[in-house]
Amino acid sequence: MVDAQKLALLRARFANGKGGDITDPEFARVARSQFKDGDRRKWPFADPATFVGARFAPEALDNLFAGLDVALIGAPMDLGVSNRAGARLGPRAVRAVERIGPYEHVLKCAPLGELNAADVGDIPMRSRYSLQDCHEDIEAFIAKVVAAGVIPLTVGGDHSISWPILKSVGRERPVGMIHIDAHCDTGGEFEGSKFHHGGPFRQAVLDGVLDPERVIQIGIRGGAEYLWEFSYASGMTVLHADEVAAMGVPAVIAKARAVAGDGPTYVSFDIDSLDPAFAPGTGTPEAGGLTPREVLELLRGLKGLDIVGGDVVEVAPQYDATTATAQNGAQMLFELLCLVALNPKRRGFRQVAPA
Repeated sequence: MVDAQKLALLRARFANGKGGDITDPEFARVARSQFKDGDRRKWPFADPATFVGARFAPEALDNLFAGLDVALIGAPMDLGVSNRAGARLGPRAVRAVERIGPYEHVLKCAPLGELNAADVGDIPMRSRYSLQDCHEDIEAFIAKVVAAGVIPLTVGGDHSISWPILKSVGRERPVGMIHIDAHCDTGGEFEGSKFHHGGPFRQAVLDGVLDPERVIQIGIRGGAEYLWEFSYASGMTVLHADEVAAMGVPAVIAKARAVAGDGPTYVSFDIDSLDPAFAPGTGTPEAGGLTPREVLELLRGLKGLDIVGGDVVEVAPQYDATTATAQNGAQMLFELLCLVALNPKRRGFRQVAPA
């Protein structure tokens, strides 16, 4: 039976209220940044698309990224793929996802209200045909971002982009890494090239920019296991997808935090870490993968680590008519943005005051 007194109180409080009339302190903090004019919000399907709805600032490069805390960057290059091409269209597909944020309910974070973050556009590259030139252009661009004290979060593109990014992020000191993927990507030279998407992390270790003792690779599976000897020989921690299921995500989080420690850490998320049921739009799908819920729980469990950069790679949207692959990629990018906002070692950020 309905409690008449309770119903009367609810009617008095909510019957004539607007959607933006929110009194809970936590929710009201987020609402103030979203409702600028009563109960009206920006339409998610209006205006040109940007990563996670961030403002578009292509002029940031000309200003040497001054004033930014985080640069959201597109790297539409897939010259390093070994299977199905198409990840060059990943940044455009991830930008097109409308319903991401503004609030992360588990982390209690609304990152675009707490950071000065902007979509700075795509990395300009000299040649659509030369993998070497593209890697050099990526490294040079990210170097400018890092030199400005800005955190780069990049959407690819194939996984070979992580190598030039790490060369810039780890230039002053080697970084650790939490790597979520179906493949270790520590292979050697094949067919005359060692800079493909199957080997960026071998090259980063050999370049001295990635500390293998502080690297954990999560979700590994598939028939390419025999190619990943370097991961074990260098001291990386490898957790296969079946081990994740057996351990449970909380234990995986504890292991990841122990491996990464309190040093600077990069997060690399390959969309093929997810089972093809959730992310068919990728170049090298592998059955038996992680679920989006598992990865979300895992990423949320990294709160408080010193995240100095990250990427989302290998979204190839033309293989997925449902757009689920790009949707999952965009959500993981949003989680990375939240982790940067919640990094206690980055308190020097020029935080945006609540509206």
